[in-house]
Amino acid sequence: MAKRSQRIVLKFGTGILSTEKGIGLSRSQIARLVREVGALVRAGHECVIVSSGAVAAGLDTLGLATKPKELAAKQACAAVGQSQLMHAYASAFAKQGISVAQLLLTHQDLDSRVRHLNARNTLTHLLSRGHVVPIINENDSVAVEELNFGDNDRLSAEVAILLKADLLIILTSVDGLQDAAGKVVPLVRDFTEVASLVRSDKGHTSTGGMVTKLQAAQLAVKAGIPVNIASGRKAGLVYQIVAGKRVGTYFPAK
Repeated sequence: MAKRSQRIVLKFGTGILSTEKGIGLSRSQIARLVREVGALVRAGHECVIVSSGAVAAGLDTLGLATKPKELAAKQACAAVGQSQLMHAYASAFAKQGISVAQLLLTHQDLDSRVRHLNARNTLTHLLSRGHVVPIINENDSVAVEELNFGDNDRLSAEVAILLKADLLIILTSVDGLQDAAGKVVPLVRDFTEVASLVRSDKGHTSTGGMVTKLQAAQLAVKAGIPVNIASGRKAGLVYQIVAGKRVGTYFPAK
């Protein structure tokens, strides 16, 4: 574990929070991720989670087998699922002696100077309290389709920039950015060289893919924030990344 206290934004995608079928939440997965974040907090790091998963949680409650295409139906799933998602986080973090705070944001919130400052002040105050982990999600119930962040990938970069984070960790269902042969690319310094490697490979319950993750990484890196994309289904990777070990794909800050 790195000795220096860091401000870390962690993005948890739908694929690592939901069941294998993508319907409903995987409580065991959430519990494991929370334990890893809890260890970071106890080590003195400030952690903010940008979490997807509300729609997947809502699908289960509403008895749907696949993510609906209609915006209103997706928003309904998110409205039902968001409370379940937060309850899962709150229960898991309570076992770690940590409280959670919920913030729902839209693109307009971060695009508006006043809202931008309000969000930053709120998050900064929460982090100053110590054992509190803010959990951020896009406000899917009011966001319109063309303004969606892309499974919160872009949102995670925006939040990292907002907070002047030391590190952005994007956890997904794959091991990182892969080359044409399927091998993980460990280090990316030039985004133009790897742009051809990505495609829209999003799952049936997520709205992003490696394309949006690469865009988010580029946004954060330009702002001076290093990014790590890695698998969220492998235990212990969060510790390794924060300790500076090469895991997944690393994008050094410029």
